[in-house]
Amino acid sequence: MRIMHTMLRVGDMDRAIGFYNNVLDMKLLRRKDYPEGKFTLAFLGHQSEDDGAVLELTHNWGVDHYEIGTGYGHIAIEVDDAYAACERVKQRGGKVTREAGPMKHGSTVIAFVEDPDGYKIEFIQKKH
Repeated sequence: MRIMHTMLRVGDMDRAIGFYNNVLDMKLLRRKDYPEGKFTLAFLGHQSEDDGAVLELTHNWGVDHYEIGTGYGHIAIEVDDAYAACERVKQRGGKVTREAGPMKHGSTVIAFVEDPDGYKIEFIQKKH
């Protein structure tokens, strides 16, 4: 068994793909419209679906906003340098909600950014 993907519902597919592609350097692996079901799916990742877990974005046609809810936490992405990753996000027009630095009760360097729909993404700096 393995984790295949995490699915997020988004209000604007092109805007969401733009963020994950241009700000977080994920590749668009595949995208398909389902006219009979009135929805679009897009899969993005830093690697292929065969090599690791990816992100599935779902856009239900006619819905431009979702409530995230209190049960959602975040997506975690390992980065070589969380400080540099935050700078790249800001340079590309993304929103950093917690600057890079050691976690409150530990030494792991983390940061948080937010996608256009308000989903939190945590950067965890790789331990060298």
